Amino acid sequence: MTLNTAPNIPQPDDFYAELLALHEGRSKAESDAINARLVLLLANHIGDRRVLSDALRAAADPQQK
Repeated sequence: MTLNTAPNIPQPDDFYAELLALHEGRSKAESDAINARLVLLLANHIGDRRVLSDALRAAADPQQK
């Protein structure tokens, strides 16, 4: 499996709005904790260490292809 960086989320604007709403009214610490839990949940769902390592590198360097 390889990291898919092409648009792949149905109704991405709706998802983005839902993500923003999740953080609304929360402190920075609460939002940071939510983000950390979300990353770990999604990483567990993906499960492929090579893909996860590729994602870490891509997040660290957005210019990387």
